[in-house]
Amino acid sequence: MSAGAISWLLAQTLWVGGLWLLQFLVLPALAKLGLAPLLLEEIDALLGSLLIGLAACCALLQIVVLVRIERLASLWRDLRGQLLLTVLLIAGGYLLVRQWWPDAQRWLLFSYLVLAFCGLLLVLQPVPVRRA
Repeated sequence: MSAGAISWLLAQTLWVGGLWLLQFLVLPALAKLGLAPLLLEEIDALLGSLLIGLAACCALLQIVVLVRIERLASLWRDLRGQLLLTVLLIAGGYLLVRQWWPDAQRWLLFSYLVLAFCGLLLVLQPVPVRRA
């Protein structure tokens, strides 16, 4: 495997796995332990924002790998490029809404879930490899 393919897989594992792990495993487990709801909200807000930032950075790295291997046109012609651009837009929107309109909890949850499902669709796509 090339360095680009390894970087692609590592970045994808970090952000997609992190999003799914937090939302569907860690937070429900903490709730089951009986932590105070306000504490759970604070943990969700802090870790959620950190993971969204990580997702944006990792998606940016994946875009760099995709453009290096398959050229710039792959960003809008290839499903992987389209998903990565969607991830960047949704992540940016999430962070802006979190900063300027923090009471929009449903929008933040919707954005988070859209990111998680974009990541899931991205996992199902093949890893970009340089053709000989």
